[in-house]
Amino acid sequence: MPLQFADRLNSVETSAIRELFKLLGKPGIISFAGGFPDPAMFDVEGIREASAKALQEEPGGALQYGATEGYEPLRQQLSQFMATKGEGRPGTAVTVAPNELIVTTGSQQALDLLGKCMISPGDKVIVEGPTFLATIQCFRLYGAELISAPVDGNGVKTDELEKLIAQHKPKFVYLIPTFGNPSGALLSLERRKKVLELAVKYQTLVVEDDPYGDLYFGDAPPPSLLALSATVPGSLELLAHCGSLSKVLSPGLRVGWMIAPAALMANAVMCKQFSDAHTSTFAQATAAQYLKAGRMPATLTNVRKVYAERARAMGEALTKELGDAVEFTQPQGGLFFWARLTGKGGKVKDAGEFAKRAIEQGVAFVPGAPFFAANPDVSTFRLSFATADVEKIKEGVARLGKAI
Repeated sequence: MPLQFADRLNSVETSAIRELFKLLGKPGIISFAGGFPDPAMFDVEGIREASAKALQEEPGGALQYGATEGYEPLRQQLSQFMATKGEGRPGTAVTVAPNELIVTTGSQQALDLLGKCMISPGDKVIVEGPTFLATIQCFRLYGAELISAPVDGNGVKTDELEKLIAQHKPKFVYLIPTFGNPSGALLSLERRKKVLELAVKYQTLVVEDDPYGDLYFGDAPPPSLLALSATVPGSLELLAHCGSLSKVLSPGLRVGWMIAPAALMANAVMCKQFSDAHTSTFAQATAAQYLKAGRMPATLTNVRKVYAERARAMGEALTKELGDAVEFTQPQGGLFFWARLTGKGGKVKDAGEFAKRAIEQGVAFVPGAPFFAANPDVSTFRLSFATADVEKIKEGVARLGKAI
């Protein structure tokens, strides 16, 4: 007798990115497909020392069951970490007490908790078009009807967003304002303020996902929505903020956090109890010791320098090798290029076809269509520059030039 699976599985499918990885076993292939940080950027020595200190100073706390809300020393360190982000930049610091955040198993779990707590089947949720693929899958799993808000190089178009909020009255709006995945877009300061004003005007929850905000290449980005909420009365009570150490320290630690209105936080803690009881206390204790040791600023300086160089190399190579067959906005941070095929000169315009040709040339990327909750743009595609050095980037883009 065949297994009878839950109806909710009918609305989701496996990740197009994960499926693409099955094609990457070919020797010599250069991959721009993943959204991973470069393992060479991991501060292995610092993490080793932090884990040793965690076992030396409080072995019971590091190895025993812990509070669902999070390991208290880590909550304290995350509070300080968020406060120091704004040093030298007035208006960008975030003042959050340790007991006002919950530690999650990566920011991905924060999104899952939001889905569990907020979405009933048929509820409407507005996301960016394009947006993080796992978010689309997660929210659909809980029965959400996803509405796609258009973006440009300055992030979500707030005029269009307002029309969609007024029309659909969504349960919440989900945004990645700073170096979005996959768009790489940076929401402008003006639009950030507008988003918070819309939250208050329409009494709509806004979810700010911020895993890439520390990965800027030149000038620091505008303040987070969380930091700006102090300037828009009433907006803090309508804002959830998700953070992560995965892209700046180590994804293997699976340490993220969420800040949200009190009632939402209480329900999220309850749902997390059912899911995993708590995030790994050993991972939390290690992260707490790492932050306490003060190594993060140097780590971030190094990571920003390396990724900035790779992003510049990729932009130059795309212009040189693909010319007017592709258009893109040079990213100011994050891990991704978001590009669109123009079809000029008789070149290929469908990114799915382009991806097949690219694999034949020994290079991989992700077509853009899966990143759209609705009305996919099949001419778009995502490239990650994070895990390839400059020479591999040049070679990989040269291969793309042959494939187009």
